[in-house]
Amino acid sequence: MQKYPLTFKTEKAILVGIELPKAGNLPFDESVAELGRLAETARASVVGELRQKRERPDLRFFIGKGKLEELRALAAAKKADLIIFDVDLSPSQTRNLENSLNLKVIDRTELILDIFAQHARSREGKLQVELAQSEFHLTRLSGHGAMMSRLGGGIGTRGPGETKLEVDRRRIRKRIAVLKQEIEHLRRAQQLRREKRRKSQLPLITIVGYTNAGKSTLLNALTQANILAEDLLFATLDTTVRRLRLPSGLEVLLTDTVGFIQKLPHQLVAAFRATLDEVTEADLLLHVVDVSHDFREEQIAAVYEVLEELRAADKPIVTVFNKSDLAPTAAINGHEPAVLVSARSGQGLAELLRVLDQQPWRPS
Repeated sequence: MQKYPLTFKTEKAILVGIELPKAGNLPFDESVAELGRLAETARASVVGELRQKRERPDLRFFIGKGKLEELRALAAAKKADLIIFDVDLSPSQTRNLENSLNLKVIDRTELILDIFAQHARSREGKLQVELAQSEFHLTRLSGHGAMMSRLGGGIGTRGPGETKLEVDRRRIRKRIAVLKQEIEHLRRAQQLRREKRRKSQLPLITIVGYTNAGKSTLLNALTQANILAEDLLFATLDTTVRRLRLPSGLEVLLTDTVGFIQKLPHQLVAAFRATLDEVTEADLLLHVVDVSHDFREEQIAAVYEVLEELRAADKPIVTVFNKSDLAPTAAINGHEPAVLVSARSGQGLAELLRVLDQQPWRPS
């Protein structure tokens, strides 16, 4: 297994958005715009965009043959070397597209896996990303084959878990088994730490929310944690736990989690189960929402979908509408209990602490 490089060339990418019936929470335009932000986070330069509305995917190319020709011409005109689809492609569709376009093609899941690969810092984070990538690439060995060998590395091919194309399924499966063992060992160690926390009777508050809603900034503001907080999607992956004293004097533990996103790859939910256990173990969830975002309700719905998948949607939740400095008149009704704050400026944090103090939850 190769480790991902610390620096890499900027790839010129064409985005392909496919509007399908009932595809995700976000409106189509915003979904494509989000794909662009994901591509930029992965250090690609978006040089073009192609869209198509379809009732169902084409079995061979996902897009129609006419759009395929249009995509080929656009890629040539823009001198692109990467095509990113805002959908999940099958291995055969990826292979057919690469053979037809003579370009590297990745889908939304592969792009998100690449971003996770860039941002994994702890041993646990790297193991989890490598597991997700290994399981993803195991199903796509025949799909990427000679094409990726010809096109080299870059977005979608780097990171913990990057494998040479010559590696066979048996070797990948063996590596997956080793990774699962190591992650399970870490998970047991985490469970022991959680048992100690329970014995200490300190309530656990876990911060959740859509990626880039300001979760890390809020944790820093409340606890002076000094963790990385950048204006990037999935800027932080590793869990941080800090103590927080509420106005009543009650001490609680505050922890953050990896950001959620619409169409969050199932490989990541499974691989990051050890990290996301912080959600299922929490006594209270702080759901951080970017109140300035035009589609915050759709982002809220996407977060609740992941919480449902984790079987944590019925936990007590306080909704924190963050970035109030960017939307000072925003209405926050319908998600009570809710608080309007600016984690960056500190506005509303005292009210948030007061609301937390009033919650009728205590550790079991």
